Amino acid sequence: MARIAGIDLPKNKRGEIGLTYIYGIGLSTAQHILDANGIDRNKKVNQWNDEEQTAIRNTINSEIKVEGALRSEVQMSIKRLMDIASYRGLRHRKGLPLRGQRTRTNSRTRKGKRKTVAGKKKVAKK
Repeated sequence: MARIAGIDLPKNKRGEIGLTYIYGIGLSTAQHILDANGIDRNKKVNQWNDEEQTAIRNTINSEIKVEGALRSEVQMSIKRLMDIASYRGLRHRKGLPLRGQRTRTNSRTRKGKRKTVAGKKKVAKK
């Protein structure tokens, strides 16, 4: 089993798909890594030999920011926005969508489960 950047890659997946299990590596980056090291994209992860695994590991460590370092960088960027009280930072703080989506309906993922507010009671006529 290949272990790269602290992640156990799935054995029976193609190499380019297996690398996408690492946070910060998408399909195009995975293809670039395999092409740079001369490894066939369709070769399964369990078919990689030790030299290929080492080459992939070295490429990822030297060229790409992944996993913990990338997560902390993203969190620092969000924290910076909240500290300077920009519009996006305020939306992060309130837990609302950031990029102009409507919130009257939808946006349940960001807002969470509905909190029902009781309606007004009608005044009885005499």
